[in-house]
Amino acid sequence: MKLFTLILTFILFSTNTIFSQKKYDIKTIAFYNLENLFDTENDTLINDEASPIMEIKENRAEIYQKKLNNMAKVISEIGEDETKNSPVIIGVAEIENRQVLEDLISTDYLKTKNYSIIHYDSPDLRGIDVGFLYQPNFFRPIHHETFELKLWEENGMRIYTRDQLLVSGYLGDELIHIIVNHWPSRRGGEEKSRPTREKAAYLNTQIIEQIKLTDPNPKVIIMGDLNDDPINTSLKKVLKTKAIKAKVKEGDIYNPMEDMFRRGQNTLVYRDQINLFDQIMFTSPLLTTTKDYSSYKMYKANVYNPQYLTTQTGKYKGYPFRSWSYSGFTDGYSDHYPVYIYLIKETKK
Repeated sequence: MKLFTLILTFILFSTNTIFSQKKYDIKTIAFYNLENLFDTENDTLINDEASPIMEIKENRAEIYQKKLNNMAKVISEIGEDETKNSPVIIGVAEIENRQVLEDLISTDYLKTKNYSIIHYDSPDLRGIDVGFLYQPNFFRPIHHETFELKLWEENGMRIYTRDQLLVSGYLGDELIHIIVNHWPSRRGGEEKSRPTREKAAYLNTQIIEQIKLTDPNPKVIIMGDLNDDPINTSLKKVLKTKAIKAKVKEGDIYNPMEDMFRRGQNTLVYRDQINLFDQIMFTSPLLTTTKDYSSYKMYKANVYNPQYLTTQTGKYKGYPFRSWSYSGFTDGYSDHYPVYIYLIKETKK
């Protein structure tokens, strides 16, 4: 197995400054909302007619391929500067079915990466699902399943939304667990819809408790489009996320995105208000405060937002350069920026 390594220099201060070079295996873990990645065929079992591509009457197949290529280009670049590879694991949201993922990984940008797919159809009325892509050379899944988020309106009507996807497997020789989320939207207002996302967060806690039955101190990565910022109640009160490394105790969830949000970073803009809905957080065994990288630990978290992913002119200047508008396909990318973390592990020289 070929390992891509990163040379990091730690500067240790004593009487004299000492420079120490070590070698590290580095892997990118990412999440990306692909903004209505639907195919061109009408599925009579779901309301896919409401997807933007189905409203296009001409050149639909050509536009679909362009949308795929745009998404694949971005994925191929995430973390590439440091690892010389695309993400070894990437969770995705706003996809219609497994076929769009098959088409995505078959593009010229991604076909040499040999991605495999984990996907389940969810009960969402529009057919929107989450999905999971991984490179088998680096990650070996041993278990995956979905968890249904059961919600009801005040009048007793069922709210059909996205399932939460759990994938457990080995990154190298280390067992990790990834939960991919796409929580309910803020339709009707943030306050009114807040309980639905709090229940989505609670379901994550139940999944983690299930994991602990066989892995008592698990390395769990929670990722997704949460439709909440890192400071909202679903994260702070339900998941009980921590933003300060020194305050993280065994079993706690550390959210590096909270500090990023307070410093003004974002993954989307809505009515000129920035939000950081797309997040990656993880349990304490993936965090180090002592620079101990004898096993995989987070090195850095970030939003991937190169200039071409941002609208440069007009009314929506500064917004993510999205694929769809009222006029149809824009030749853009997504209304969300992707997010990613680097996991690193010290290797022998």
